Amino acid sequence: MASILDEYENSQNTRQGVQQHSRLSSTNIGITHSGFVNVRLEEEKPIFNKQRIDFTPPEKINHLTVCNNQLCMSLGKDTLLRIDLAKSDQPNQIEFGRRDDSKVHKLFLDPTGSHLLISMSTSECLYLNRNTQKARSLSRWRGHLVESVGWNKQLGNESNTGPILVGTSQGIIFEAEISSTEGSLFNTNPDQYFRQVHSLEEDGKPAPVCCIEVERGLENKYFIIATTRKRLFQFVGKLAEGSEQQGFSSIFSQNQDLLPSFQEFPVNMGYSEITFYTSKLRTRPTAFAWMMGNGVLYGQLDCVRPDSLLSDVQVWEYTPDIDLSVNKPISIVLTQFHFLLLLHDRVKAICTLNGQVVHEDVFPDKFGSLKRMIKDPAGGLVWIYTERAVFRYHIQRESRDVWQMYMSMNKFDLAKEYCRDRPECMDTVLAKEAEHCFQNKRYLDSAKCYALTQNYFEEIALKFIEAKQEDALMEFLQKKLSNLKSSERTQITLLVTWLAELYLNRLGQMESDCDADLFQETREKFRSFLNNSKHKDCLFNNRTTIYDLLASHGNVDDMVYFSVVMQDYERVISHYCQHDDYSAALDVLSKHCDEKLFYKFSPVLMQHIPKKVVDAWIQMGKRLDPKKLIPALMNYSQMGSTQQINETIRYMEFCVYELNVTEEAIHNYLLSLYAKYKADSLLWYLEQAGTRTSDIHYDLKYALRLCAEHGYLRACVLVYRIMELYEEAVDLALQVDVDLAKSCADLPEDDEELRKKLWLKIARHVVQEEKDVKKAMNCLSSCDLLKIEDILPFFPDFVTIDHFKEAICGSLEEYNKHIEELKQEMEEATESAKRIREDIQEMRNKYGVVDSQEKCAACDFPLLNRPFYLFLCGHTFHYDCLLQEVTPHLSSYKQNRLDELQKKLAATTQSSKTRHRPTLKEEGDTASLGKGSTGSREQIKSDIDDIIASECVYCGELMIKTIDKPFIDPLKYEDERSSWL
Repeated sequence: MASILDEYENSQNTRQGVQQHSRLSSTNIGITHSGFVNVRLEEEKPIFNKQRIDFTPPEKINHLTVCNNQLCMSLGKDTLLRIDLAKSDQPNQIEFGRRDDSKVHKLFLDPTGSHLLISMSTSECLYLNRNTQKARSLSRWRGHLVESVGWNKQLGNESNTGPILVGTSQGIIFEAEISSTEGSLFNTNPDQYFRQVHSLEEDGKPAPVCCIEVERGLENKYFIIATTRKRLFQFVGKLAEGSEQQGFSSIFSQNQDLLPSFQEFPVNMGYSEITFYTSKLRTRPTAFAWMMGNGVLYGQLDCVRPDSLLSDVQVWEYTPDIDLSVNKPISIVLTQFHFLLLLHDRVKAICTLNGQVVHEDVFPDKFGSLKRMIKDPAGGLVWIYTERAVFRYHIQRESRDVWQMYMSMNKFDLAKEYCRDRPECMDTVLAKEAEHCFQNKRYLDSAKCYALTQNYFEEIALKFIEAKQEDALMEFLQKKLSNLKSSERTQITLLVTWLAELYLNRLGQMESDCDADLFQETREKFRSFLNNSKHKDCLFNNRTTIYDLLASHGNVDDMVYFSVVMQDYERVISHYCQHDDYSAALDVLSKHCDEKLFYKFSPVLMQHIPKKVVDAWIQMGKRLDPKKLIPALMNYSQMGSTQQINETIRYMEFCVYELNVTEEAIHNYLLSLYAKYKADSLLWYLEQAGTRTSDIHYDLKYALRLCAEHGYLRACVLVYRIMELYEEAVDLALQVDVDLAKSCADLPEDDEELRKKLWLKIARHVVQEEKDVKKAMNCLSSCDLLKIEDILPFFPDFVTIDHFKEAICGSLEEYNKHIEELKQEMEEATESAKRIREDIQEMRNKYGVVDSQEKCAACDFPLLNRPFYLFLCGHTFHYDCLLQEVTPHLSSYKQNRLDELQKKLAATTQSSKTRHRPTLKEEGDTASLGKGSTGSREQIKSDIDDIIASECVYCGELMIKTIDKPFIDPLKYEDERSSWL
């Protein structure tokens, strides 16, 4: 943890950084017309946030290195301190235990944080693994002062480094491999091998290898970058598949015949340092920065290029306050958009896009001069140390101001990429891009950008109008319209109306220029605009304005199209009807199937194209109400042509026979059409309509009057028959056909008197009107109700009996047969009466035997104690028990009758007690109450017996009728249930 003093110092540095950043921003960006207001509720944190580590070293810090959250520092003469930053409270201190005057020259830690190389000033090198506590000497490395190490990122792991490259102070590049595992019996050293692969020179003399880096490209291609004080070397070569473990010597041998590719700069400041930017751990670096005498060489790394890894290279010279003779840069670190230069008393952050210093942090003298700066690729933290303190930089939102750099460089796509989540910045970039395009006469691109900004609408529109760029103005308006919200109705209305006016002006101009292709293309765009669903509501609400615009330009075709889009089909149909294009009007009607429009325009269309109209009606089917079409049909059926009449009849027949319309008005109208124009279909219609009144949907009285007016007698007879006016039907049928009258006379099947009367009418007509005796005789055979004597009065006196001989003889024979049948029936009746009398006599002598121990079937008490009943089935009941069992099942009428009889019986019994006491005597199958009473008393008892003892209550119909009744009365269920509890 940092002390209070350190926290105060950090806050001061942060505030200074923010103020400096705000000053830089204000100088680069002018006042814009953006609709965004940049309001910050709190100070924005700086990009480079410094923090001092709460650590006081026991001795001076000589060297420090960090990688993969593993920190190693050399203290004093022979002490090494290792700290796992994930467990910073558990430091590990190791003593070298060396007695000579050697000092640590440099520390090298591999990307995994497992292998530490300690270069000593005595040209010796020590190795320390993360899992061990003792540094081991690398015997093969003795005699070489190690200046740089190129680690193997692909093959390196926690136990083995894989083939690595080592650069020395004499310019020699060695290849080596180190393993932390125990070697063989004869080789216990961790270094597996150590061999020279190349050497570097400057000005013909060996030069120290300041830095060396190994990177793998595509298709097993490797790039090796090595730097001296003034030169940057590149070695490019391929390794065979699976031969990576054999090392990099083949890459250097491939470049042996050629001079190595290098870049050289004249100024020598005694050392150089190269750093790389990697977005993620164990991925390829994408950029580099080489700190050397002339400045910082910055560029991108392109693994696709065949001969060189470096691309887009440029040199950023040091700022004037850096004097190489006095104040040399010590170290460099590269981030995504900046490189940090370490001087003896400060850190400078320079933007790689424009070379400007964006941050400068001065360190107090109390900590001593700054020694070196390191970046941990795993966490992205930057570490700086002096002899007495360690500092750490957090890099936060480094790209937040990059958009300004790209914007100033006119790289607007990149600028927008880095301010997507900041709408105020995006607006500024878009405005700048729009202005840039406008100045370069790229008006359409400018319009697209302006439409996305919050700049004043009027200002931009006037800008395009003054430049006479109508295409760009329309593009701007369309883009602006697409970006508006649906709630901004006023703005949408303004833009839609303006665009419609611009389109119409352009169409009028192109039509006059006779450019057919361009005119058609523009019309398609205009119609697409009218048909756009996004502002359909606006067009609908302001359709009157659009209609006025179209009418003012005389654009009839587009007016019709717009009417269709707005579903204003009434206007479209009216337009076609006014121009006598009735087929087109009907097509619109048929396509959109609007019932109200059919009702409105059918009269006009029926007058000119009746067949097509009826076809359309039929296609509409039940969606149309035929009653609402009758007025138009009646109008043209009365004064129209034959075709209109025939089409009217066709539609009415469709309604009746296909749609099964039952409305009386439709059927009556069809009847009237048949009666006037299609008589042969009238009788067929009446016959198929049926004879039951419930199935008939026309007015019978209207049909009768219609048929009578036009003299269709057969149709009138049929209507009379349906109305059950059989006398009128027969009278009228006799005027047409006797057979028709006969069919009418047989209709009243239940009324024989009426049938006879109707047949007599037919017979009288045949005899008196037709004077056909033979036909009259046929009437007798056709109706069984007529006799010869019924029709004889109708014949004249001069008719001889020969014509009736057969009929009279047949009638006499029939009478004789009837007499014989009556005689036989009388004999059968006499025999039946005799048998009944015998049965009655037999019943009187019938009796039953009752045992003295017999009990009542209802109460289970001795039977002979009280008056009782004996039934043929064997059941016996006391009088009062049977009365109690039967009474609940009697109807209300019988119950009232029974009560009345009991009262009468009680009254007669009371009057008889004053004279004598009656005795009980058993008689037949019943037990009577004695014979000493009067006749009326006996009759009362007989009536009571008829009610209660007509059948056994257990075996008769009463028991069968109670089969679906519950055993317990629902009204008494609760009482019964409680009695059982």
